[in-house]
Amino acid sequence: MKTLSLSVLMAAPLVLSSLSAQAVTLKLAHNLQSNHVVAVTLKHMAEQVQKETDGKVKIRIYGDSQMGGPRQTLEMMQQGALSMTKISGSELEPFEPVFSIFSLPYLFRDQDHFNKVVYGPIGHELEQLTKSKGFVLIAAYEAGTRSFYAKKPIRTPDDLKGMKVRVISTPTTNKMIELMGGSPAPIQFGEVYTALQQGVVDAAENNIPSYVQTRHVEIAKYYSQDSHTAVPDYLAISNMAWDKLTEKQQQILMKAARDSEKYEQQLWEAQVKKSRAEAEKMGATFVTVDKASFRKAVQPLWDQFRKDPAKDAWLEKIENVK
Repeated sequence: MKTLSLSVLMAAPLVLSSLSAQAVTLKLAHNLQSNHVVAVTLKHMAEQVQKETDGKVKIRIYGDSQMGGPRQTLEMMQQGALSMTKISGSELEPFEPVFSIFSLPYLFRDQDHFNKVVYGPIGHELEQLTKSKGFVLIAAYEAGTRSFYAKKPIRTPDDLKGMKVRVISTPTTNKMIELMGGSPAPIQFGEVYTALQQGVVDAAENNIPSYVQTRHVEIAKYYSQDSHTAVPDYLAISNMAWDKLTEKQQQILMKAARDSEKYEQQLWEAQVKKSRAEAEKMGATFVTVDKASFRKAVQPLWDQFRKDPAKDAWLEKIENVK
């Protein structure tokens, strides 16, 4: 009995250690305000994970750029200082060049095509490309289509000639603006309102909710619906953080991440309708454009992508999705 009791006592710390090792806190950082659709979605997902793991996995969220911008948070994640982050598909380009295809104008035929690509087998295959960089993508989020807005209507590329257009500066986006006749201006997002107001830039481009939430609608009253790009957001987790989870915890997190995609899509659709109504009340005019002329203007960019075997292969896959 003494030997048995001693064995039990010696084993107890090992059992407790094993149980405590399964309790994990994942730090997730993003650059969004708390009322943003994706921020609300991430909070919802974190609650689901904590509930379904009986509190063993907690996701602590640092929003509103507390940890810096997307590039900074992604680098922190690679270094092990952060577990998870939200990143735009276009911001992944420096880490994996294939993601530049999302900056290619008119990549998707319509919303249905976007959904089938991003949330289907091709999208899931794309998400694994970053694994060698120290992280993987476990969810994709709708971020709308980006269109131009200015103090005057933009119906064709001719209307953009000579205009300075604020963009998220990537080689692909800059080239797109130049082919359309404008001059790309890589101004910080928070400075765009003043830049439009003072004439530092003549136009900007973004989705409808951002157009309203940033109050750019107050200055640039014409929203030209050219819908040149549709770049998804992604939820990334470091390989190190993923490996800390048990197989069961990984399954729970992955399911919650996939569930959050559908949740976010519903929120996004409602947000676009609400934002459009608000913009119209504030005096905005939604302009119908000649999309064919925009597509024709950016054909050289498509030709350039076709010359890269890796990018061409992905373009073929995306175009073949029916």
